[in-house]
Amino acid sequence: MTLSLTLACLWVVLANLLALIPSKDNHWRRAYGLIALGIPLLGYVTYENGPWWGLALLAAGMSILRWPVIYLFRWLKSLSRG
Repeated sequence: MTLSLTLACLWVVLANLLALIPSKDNHWRRAYGLIALGIPLLGYVTYENGPWWGLALLAAGMSILRWPVIYLFRWLKSLSRG
């Protein structure tokens, strides 16, 4: 297993551990931190292992961080409507 995939697996474990800890802000600060770590990691995985692994990691990250993705799509939809 390459270094990038190992780091991606550690990111998934970290995301699950952070989800277990109670939070007053519904985990939004942790989600922002995971996004900040995940975007460069996604690029690294794609660079080192190819676009299919990058897409698989993107799908995994979107399933873990689904509420930020849902709010992003809602925001983009409201921008398109004017």
